Amino acid sequence: MCRDYLQPALLIFASIAIGVVGWSGHVLLLPVALGFPVLWSIARTRSVAALISAGYFLAASRGLPQGVAAFYSSDIWPGLLLWLCASLSFVAVHTVLWAGAARARPFRYLLAAVVMAIPPFGITGWAHPVTAAGVLFPGWGWWGLGLMTAGLAGLVTRIWPAVAVAFAGVWLWSAAICTDPKLPEGWRGVDLQLGASLGREAGLQRQRDMIATVGNAASDGARYVVLPESALGFWTPTVERLWIGAFSDGDARVIAGAAMVAPGGYDNVLVAIDRKGGRILYRERMPVPGSMWQPWRSWFGENGGAQADFFANPVVAIGASRAAPLICYEQLIVWPILQSMLHDPDFVVAVGNGWWTEGTSIVAIQRAATTAWAKLFAKPFVLSFNT
Repeated sequence: MCRDYLQPALLIFASIAIGVVGWSGHVLLLPVALGFPVLWSIARTRSVAALISAGYFLAASRGLPQGVAAFYSSDIWPGLLLWLCASLSFVAVHTVLWAGAARARPFRYLLAAVVMAIPPFGITGWAHPVTAAGVLFPGWGWWGLGLMTAGLAGLVTRIWPAVAVAFAGVWLWSAAICTDPKLPEGWRGVDLQLGASLGREAGLQRQRDMIATVGNAASDGARYVVLPESALGFWTPTVERLWIGAFSDGDARVIAGAAMVAPGGYDNVLVAIDRKGGRILYRERMPVPGSMWQPWRSWFGENGGAQADFFANPVVAIGASRAAPLICYEQLIVWPILQSMLHDPDFVVAVGNGWWTEGTSIVAIQRAATTAWAKLFAKPFVLSFNT
């Protein structure tokens, strides 16, 4: 009787530990997440598989309650509620697709992995183990993703110890030769520490401070300067004229986050500015569910919230190059980066506004995930965050 309870308890505690360590924000620790499918397959009952899934996901996304409380300036309870609700899709998918029969497990797990990578369930598909492909197979691109997929299937079979040993060997080899992707030539990502005021304080002095920041980066030789999500506040004709005038005598180009009012709500965008003018470069495909993307408003005839363009503009043209843009939340899920890579961009541009994540590992996880995907496809990348 004691053994009947001991094994499930150990599996659940192990899943929690894997979620904490694998998603700690250190890119080289991402392969720890590959322990989850092993535990999921070892579960003897569907209920234990559900608890293992819940332990892993809740541990991996542990920064959400505190972050939501900071975002809304509220107590911890709304964050806890959102944390639990966000876990439902992950737990439901892995519970429904769990199989007692060993033969069915590889197909069932791969189906769960695909379902959690694309909408609608992929909207909350955080902590996806496939993200570790960039650590294990840097530069292998789609072949590396294929090997990782085959390895995930192997981890839920009876030969999982052999697969795990093979992955461990590849992991050690990769760690020994690890190098981070380089910046695109002539690019500079600027990190800011302006807290909650970024995007909310849109006065003239703030715009001038941003212009000065870009000027300093350009004076060091950067031709393209990237500012974080929401750096410009709302994108208006007045803001556009101010920025164009500031760079009328130079060759620097600015890529910066902004918000643009749209019918029924607003778009979270990246804006490109040079001496010739400004233009909307990119509209975010997947804003943060709940705090930004609120599709239920339309059900009640209300407006507001950020709009989602799920599969729009996967790559954008910047000069003679093509970039894969990722804004904040898009760095935590799978399909935006893979959709962009289908178009073979020259590099990745990732921005975020993580002031509300202070005291959590969320921004570090975003950076680690972006680094891993860039390493997998051997793409240079530029990051810019506000904290």
